[in-house]
Amino acid sequence: MNEDEILITGIDYSLNGPCICVFRGKTNDTPFAIKDCYFYFLTNTKSLAKTFDYQFIGTNFDDYSHDCQRYESIADWALEKVEGSVLVGLEGYAFGASGRAIFQIAENCGLLKYKLYQSRLPVEVIPPTSVKKLATGKGNATKEKMVKQFQIDTKINLQKMITPNRSSLGSPVTDIVDAYYICKMAYESYQKSRALSK
Repeated sequence: MNEDEILITGIDYSLNGPCICVFRGKTNDTPFAIKDCYFYFLTNTKSLAKTFDYQFIGTNFDDYSHDCQRYESIADWALEKVEGSVLVGLEGYAFGASGRAIFQIAENCGLLKYKLYQSRLPVEVIPPTSVKKLATGKGNATKEKMVKQFQIDTKINLQKMITPNRSSLGSPVTDIVDAYYICKMAYESYQKSRALSK
């Protein structure tokens, strides 16, 4: 990364389909645009572990024998992608899970937050409703509406590009969309803080 380049990151973090959007601006004033965004996602599907176009990059999860090993592997993968970011936007909990899954989600995300803290990377936790509202104008938008808005905003049909044989939406398409709008929110927050500090 050169001196004038800035990195702003959006993370849609999960156990089964984490995705990261990294915006690479040439300067602090580079407008947010899809052409400057690079997406990284983890998947259990071997056919998705490849590069789609030049900016959508899938990788298989590492093997693990213990939950803690799994959490660390995902957190280390994420940390490598966000290194050098001036701001990391991390989507907050949605509270839709129940039972043991709640604790697994919290443990997984907690380890990432700790590693981000250790790396001294500035983090902003963004509520899921705010991400949806930014994208569609409604805080309770469905995944279908989010994906449709992404296609309108970017002119990219992710489902056709990445999962053309699937009839329903799922990972990594919905994760990429969420990461994109989380990153956009982080970008807007960064620009506001810069304006206030002038």
